[in-house]
Amino acid sequence: MQVFGIDFTSRPTRQKPLTCLSCIFENGTLQTNTLEKWCRFNEFERAMNNPGPWIAGIDFPFGQSRKFITNIGWPETWRGYVCYAQSLGDKEFYNALTRYRSGRPFKDKEHRRKTDEAAKSISPQKLYGVPVARMFFKGSPRLIRAGVTIPGLQIGDPGRIVVEAYPKMLVSKFGNGNSYKNDNKAKQTKGQYIARCEILKKIINGACLAEYGLKVEVPGSLVNDPTGDELDALLCAIQAAWSWTQRESGFGIPSSFDSLEGWIADPSLQG
Repeated sequence: MQVFGIDFTSRPTRQKPLTCLSCIFENGTLQTNTLEKWCRFNEFERAMNNPGPWIAGIDFPFGQSRKFITNIGWPETWRGYVCYAQSLGDKEFYNALTRYRSGRPFKDKEHRRKTDEAAKSISPQKLYGVPVARMFFKGSPRLIRAGVTIPGLQIGDPGRIVVEAYPKMLVSKFGNGNSYKNDNKAKQTKGQYIARCEILKKIINGACLAEYGLKVEVPGSLVNDPTGDELDALLCAIQAAWSWTQRESGFGIPSSFDSLEGWIADPSLQG
């Protein structure tokens, strides 16, 4: 099976491209194939429309929280509110989220989905820092237009499957708690390089076997990217490959899944 791990960004450039690691998953082993970096969204769109069979894990929130959607009055279906948000345009989408925040009490301005709470990830409404709201705005409409299957959210081409990934979950399991990346060149350190080496070493030595049920064979050169995007793409691919092993049981989506919100593909979130 062909597996893609894609580290996403809301504004791809030469300095910060979309990073896609292509892998082959056979006989319980995930092996890297090619690494691509896309400076424009049309390259991402082309990849999403490539014939299957394949599965991709992509690092951005596919949906928003039910609380946010209900409170703001957007359509209460995933496709409905994604398309509505897209229709607002970039500026008005930003303004809508900003107005929503400004009118709410402290600590109740940004809401997390059930999967965010379980994964300890930030709210998909976040516009600053790691602007995952912008990633949602740029990414989810493109998945709809591509007609891919997103387990639990969209019935599309059964040979082209996309799941939501969150690399930080694997970092928290296999890392030592230290920073392992930075987009700012001035803040990239030797310690971060060492942290990436430790994460990759554990993965190569079989750390994914017990929980994810797979072995990983990858080049050590993935640690040489100080932004961590190449390593993150691998972690996305691991979650996608695991999800593929769960295809007979809903790709690993638990029964508590909320079809309005979306779900992160990871075995530790099944319970």
